[in-house]
Amino acid sequence: MRVTLKIATSLDARIATCTGHSQWITGSEARAAVHRLRAEHDAVLVGSGTMLADDPKLTVRGFDVARQPDRVVLDTYLKTPENAAIFDAPSGRSIIFAGPAAESGRESELKKSGAEVERVAMRGSSLDVHDVLSRLSSKGVTSVFIEGGGVVAASFLKAGLIDKLEWFRAPMIIGGDGRPAIGSLGVEDLGAAFRLVRTGVREAGVDLWETYEKGE
Repeated sequence: MRVTLKIATSLDARIATCTGHSQWITGSEARAAVHRLRAEHDAVLVGSGTMLADDPKLTVRGFDVARQPDRVVLDTYLKTPENAAIFDAPSGRSIIFAGPAAESGRESELKKSGAEVERVAMRGSSLDVHDVLSRLSSKGVTSVFIEGGGVVAASFLKAGLIDKLEWFRAPMIIGGDGRPAIGSLGVEDLGAAFRLVRTGVREAGVDLWETYEKGE
């Protein structure tokens, strides 16, 4: 399974202001590049926080694709609305991963909207992302494009499951009260930090687009 994490931030690694305002941090060229990256993956994945805050479509737009990528939501308690935009895509599946404690009634409602609902184990307070990738693999998914938010990014990083990082940086500074791109990793010394190798730097309009691969 190939797993790519995409982050779009200010220069100080914030994905939103203190009030949650995030559209748009990066410019149109960067957003177009993200759509091309989506098209290169079998599935696009977000957490329930991103789903509730932005109601994203998670589709490829701006050019034609034979089939839309699957839309995947990590939603421990099944808070995704039945009228969410992910259910309006012309192709591809909407797959929602929930924890054991999610209400069965909510599962039934989301299935009526067209969702595939999968129950997975918990690892601490988060869904077990190893289990998530295993289930996706069993559905024929070979590549996943993670788009947020910070808690989801941290979960996959802590599990050592990120193969590539695509980071778009906008020329702005939001400040320490903005929302961070990556949640807590519990790193106590630099030897435990997640190491990366930069493999590309280019401009995307006014923004900077950096590509990293997993380090040793």
